[in-house]
Amino acid sequence: MSQPKLIPVAPAGLYERLKRLPFAGQLVCSHSALEAGAIEEILLDYEVGSGGIADGATFKLTFKFYSDWAPFQTHDPQGANYLTAEYVAGPLADGQSAATVQHLAVRFEQKGHERPFQKAIIIDIIDGYLNAGDRILIRLGDRRFGGPGTRVQTFIEDDFRFRAYVDPLGTSRFVAVPGDVSLRIFAGPPAHVALNGPRFARPGAEAPFHVALHDRWGNAVSDAGGAIALTAQADDATVLASDIPLPAQGWAAARFDVPTDRDLRVSAAFPGLSAANADLTIIPDAPAPRGFYGDLHVHAHDTVGTNSPAYNAAYARDIAGVDVFGYTANDFQITDANWQAGVAAVNAINAPGSFVAYPVQEWCGSSTAGGDHKVIFLGDEPPGFPYDAEGNHNRTLVWNEDMRGTAATLGRWPIEELWDAYAAKLESHLIIPHVGGRRYIADWHHPELERLVEIVSAWGHFPWLYQEVIARGYQLGVTANGDEHRGRPGGGAPGVNVFGVRGGLTGILAERLDRATIGAALRARHTFATTGERTALLVHSGAYIQGDAFMSDGPATISYRFLGDEGFEEIAAFDHTGVLWRRNLHQELGFSQNRLRLRWGGARIKDRYRWAVWNGTLRLDGAALGRFSASGFEHNEETAWRIGADAIGFHSETYGDADAIELEIDDLANARFVVEGTIGAFAKSANAPPHKPRDYAPDFRWEVSGAELIAQGELRRELGGVGLFLAFERVTEAELPRDLSGSFTLAPQNAPFGFRPVYLYGRQRDDSKVWSSAQFITFTAGA
Repeated sequence: MSQPKLIPVAPAGLYERLKRLPFAGQLVCSHSALEAGAIEEILLDYEVGSGGIADGATFKLTFKFYSDWAPFQTHDPQGANYLTAEYVAGPLADGQSAATVQHLAVRFEQKGHERPFQKAIIIDIIDGYLNAGDRILIRLGDRRFGGPGTRVQTFIEDDFRFRAYVDPLGTSRFVAVPGDVSLRIFAGPPAHVALNGPRFARPGAEAPFHVALHDRWGNAVSDAGGAIALTAQADDATVLASDIPLPAQGWAAARFDVPTDRDLRVSAAFPGLSAANADLTIIPDAPAPRGFYGDLHVHAHDTVGTNSPAYNAAYARDIAGVDVFGYTANDFQITDANWQAGVAAVNAINAPGSFVAYPVQEWCGSSTAGGDHKVIFLGDEPPGFPYDAEGNHNRTLVWNEDMRGTAATLGRWPIEELWDAYAAKLESHLIIPHVGGRRYIADWHHPELERLVEIVSAWGHFPWLYQEVIARGYQLGVTANGDEHRGRPGGGAPGVNVFGVRGGLTGILAERLDRATIGAALRARHTFATTGERTALLVHSGAYIQGDAFMSDGPATISYRFLGDEGFEEIAAFDHTGVLWRRNLHQELGFSQNRLRLRWGGARIKDRYRWAVWNGTLRLDGAALGRFSASGFEHNEETAWRIGADAIGFHSETYGDADAIELEIDDLANARFVVEGTIGAFAKSANAPPHKPRDYAPDFRWEVSGAELIAQGELRRELGGVGLFLAFERVTEAELPRDLSGSFTLAPQNAPFGFRPVYLYGRQRDDSKVWSSAQFITFTAGA
């Protein structure tokens, strides 16, 4: 007797459906474009692929770590940036069982995935599995419970990407969901006018100025049309007045030249916006035809930056108006093809006489091996990177998202091997240690390759680093750059978190604007460093300028000239032991009888997540609180507000910089002040418990009297960390000087290492700063 034929059993039509679906699923978004910094609700809809998602597995929605999109939270449905994940069952085939998932657990982690897609929304599948065709709806800034939405990243980006990963089998091995969600982040309407030009020039030299419209977050506006009203004043005379048309398409920016036969106050205005002002000082014996400014440290989207190398170079030239640009690639992350394309873009825009562009390798060694260093390729010959002419591998290591395997392949490691790569051609290379993520450790120094050290970037202000290397006897000058990740090089606006201050600028004293001459000036340390402003600091001792090493057979006279834009409130000179002298310009000009300020600042730590989050109140007793204003605040989410009649609340973040509240009261002599609050820190998760108080993240409370402040002029309390402080300071009502010069005599005393290094520093009322490279003086008599 024959056996009955066995018929396979399967849900009807499910096979065909599974074959149509991508294995890892697909992701779509409710938006294709968003305004930078806008408050929105955004829906991302993930359809589970043919692989399904196993019980206990995980789905991730990631984006790049440099984005300052507001951190998401899951504990307050009525609060901003509320994040939800919702399960929606898909249609079942005839004979198919329903999925058994009971819950989706969602959280946000700042470092929840692999660089560069480190920020991650992580969704765990709880108590059951998901079927192919089921959906996960992710709402960023869920408004259904009364919340306002989520704050989009504050900087523009041509191709912002959400990239999804899924662990379909529950093995903790993730596969990328095909087809990233791509968004265009665009600038908002014009909010202010930016005006940049050289701070000084010789008579008859070229003085190019650049004007641009920016939105409220500091992004370059496009397609504005209209015209800029330009004026240039010399004393009471108008020497230039014209309207400069802005293009109807493209960046709302223009370049113009001004005469250089006299000092000028240049003003640029656009209808409905406050005018921008800039000063040009004519110096017949200036050490350069004009002040050249450079940003030598700019990342593009081929590693950890925003937009293309060509975009960043053009932005630096046309929007920021800088003279020197460094396209910088993280060496472990750049592919050979992307590096060659970036170098080609740099070479195409390099124009001797008007704009200098260099290719730059960032050696990304961890601090235990020396820390981050930039290698600037100063010549016109092809860089010896990723491989030199003999085929030697000059990267730190190979370890990026495009590599086939997962093992790290070492190249030049530790820092001594980087020196070996370039020491044969010193004049063609400049290595600059810096404090970014993996901070430079000053236990290492190559005196011929390393001529400058970076002390300002979008990561923060690091004057402690310059003092540290000077105290060790290293003959290093100063540089300040963007370390730009957000497509705004050349002293660009800060974002929120991680890169929380303006990118810095390097002032360069050189006779011509070409690669060879600028490179020689950088290697000669003929530089000053600013916190992103077109300020300047010129120093000389006889024929020797900043950066020079020379001998003196007796006391040395050092002359200085500070050129600012907001007015200098403090200048100082330093040697290897610390401060030599200091001038308080508020005191010199006469303190106000009823104005003072509370100032706070510093950083928690020297390493990557250094910033201090200040939340506090200032209370006043014994006097009436009048008007107050904030200064030093970098963006719209830092703020100060009145609490009743006698108190002010404040929130800000400091990265080695300082913020302040200036207030007016009626009776300083009888006033008492109490300032109290907390200093918070970076948290990987929005739901993480708060940090416990430590020496670098304390609670603070300080009570002072107006009488004490009158007696001393300034009161300061140190809070630990890296220069964390509170200060009450009297201020002047007089106009602070934008042009300040003087000299001092240095006694013939050498340091134990055989010479005496001396450098200068100045701070303006808005906390912008400038430093000179040191002079390195060997006293041969009387020492």
